[in-house]
Amino acid sequence: MKKTPVLGFTLIETMIAITILTLAVSGAFMAANSALTVAEISRGQLTASYLAQEGIEYVRKVRDDAYLFRYSQNDPTASTDGWSDFLAKVASCSSANACALDPIMGLQQCSSGICPLYIRSDGIYTLDSGSGSNTLTSFTRKIRTMKVSATDEQASSTVSWNFHGQPYSITVTDDLTPWQ
Repeated sequence: MKKTPVLGFTLIETMIAITILTLAVSGAFMAANSALTVAEISRGQLTASYLAQEGIEYVRKVRDDAYLFRYSQNDPTASTDGWSDFLAKVASCSSANACALDPIMGLQQCSSGICPLYIRSDGIYTLDSGSGSNTLTSFTRKIRTMKVSATDEQASSTVSWNFHGQPYSITVTDDLTPWQ
């Protein structure tokens, strides 16, 4: 009598095959999850860098507007007087008292020292919750100015956020001088 070979897997062979398949699939899922996490962190960094640069650009605008106003008034000392006006406007944004930027309302004091940003439906970041119509983001922005010398002011704009419980922060600084 001739014996025919058994073509099925044994229980041990089946368990080994399932383990190998599970490891192969879970490795791909782990790689995809890591890629998504890195992409989200990069997205946050890009948004934060734009928000920080916007803060610096606004401080520059305050300086330029002060000078241009004096210049339009035919002030013979427009540069000096405009610089004084600028310093008075940003005095509340010293290292001790950070300001926040709202594109509509300008530089504002943070009520609690934390300046949360909301995003409107048109994509503009603001300090205004809009009575609940604007969406709270994980970003906060603080703008500070510091006197470097009689003719130099340093502005810094720091945007912070949290992602998965990990804090991140980007700071942009610029040295400003009066118009000559």
